Amino acid sequence: MKMEKKKKVKLIALVVVVVLAVIIFLQNTETVETHILFARFQMSRALLLMLTFLLGLLTGVLVTTNFLAKKRANAKV
Repeated sequence: MKMEKKKKVKLIALVVVVVLAVIIFLQNTETVETHILFARFQMSRALLLMLTFLLGLLTGVLVTTNFLAKKRANAKV
C-alpha cells in the first residue's frame, strides 16, 4: 500500500514539473542570440531553456551514475 502511494506522489510531482516546464517554454518564444565559444546562434528562448535543462539533467544523471558506481565498487572490496 505504501509503494502505491509513493508511486502516485512521484507521478503527480512529475506531471506538475512537466506542466510547469511546458508553461515556461510557451511563454518564452521570442528569438535570442546566444554566444557559445566562438559561435553565435539565434534560437527561441524556449529552445535555449530546453537545451539548458537537458544539459543539466544529463550532467546530473552522469554524476549520480558515477557516484553510485564508485559506491558499489567500494562496497564489494
